[in-house]
Amino acid sequence: MKREAAVANQFYPGNPATLRQALDGLIPATTAKQKALAVVSPHAGYVYSGAVAGETFAAVEIPQNIVVLGPNHHGYGAPVAVMEKGAWKMPLGEVPINTVLAHSILAQTELVEADTLAHRFEHSLEVQVPFLQYFRPDMTLTPIVISHLSFKSCQIVGEALAAAITQYGKPVLIVASSDMTHYESRDSATAKDSLAMQQIKTLDPEGLYNTVLVNKITMCGIMPTTIALIAALRLGATQARLIRYTDSGEASGDTNQVVGYAGFVIS
Repeated sequence: MKREAAVANQFYPGNPATLRQALDGLIPATTAKQKALAVVSPHAGYVYSGAVAGETFAAVEIPQNIVVLGPNHHGYGAPVAVMEKGAWKMPLGEVPINTVLAHSILAQTELVEADTLAHRFEHSLEVQVPFLQYFRPDMTLTPIVISHLSFKSCQIVGEALAAAITQYGKPVLIVASSDMTHYESRDSATAKDSLAMQQIKTLDPEGLYNTVLVNKITMCGIMPTTIALIAALRLGATQARLIRYTDSGEASGDTNQVVGYAGFVIS
């Protein structure tokens, strides 16, 4: 099966030349790159969050094989849905699904299901792909859409992902797609997001999960980020570095209702 791009010309330019030009403007040319196990990257329209995503991906060595974890905004499909075969048709070219890695993840736990419906309209994974293609035109993709899960279920999925990556034996980057606080004032969003970001910085997935729930932080990618942290820790992560935090007010000028965006590198 080939998945068509769902949000080209909405979240990012659909014309290849225009898209490449946009990426050129969002990605810093000279950045020291480090090996990483995972990144956290936002998924709004490029005019709002593209600079954070660009700086984040520019800071790491992008391997060929990428797992992207994103929240389910539409409610379609399985609670934890991996697209196991086929390709994604994107403006910068087709991206093949890494069937070997997808099947390995499926073999680790019954919580992850093979499902394409969850992916059809979901933007949170798709907006990451052009950035990844910019650095790795030869990339493979293992996309996983995630609905609400208990922390225990996040733990099972995170450990399954780490086990599959270990078994795969080649470098894999995990991308957790998440925006931060939604539609609060800049002051409120910054205060709440700082609580969540502190838990990411200290590599505390359970602390992050509980902090977001207790403080009612509207971080849409809490499950993907929690799972990415669990997997990265199992794979030997020792630090998380904040690349940049900003909000939509920087582009729109409206600081009364903002969406927060953070980029992290976990290594």
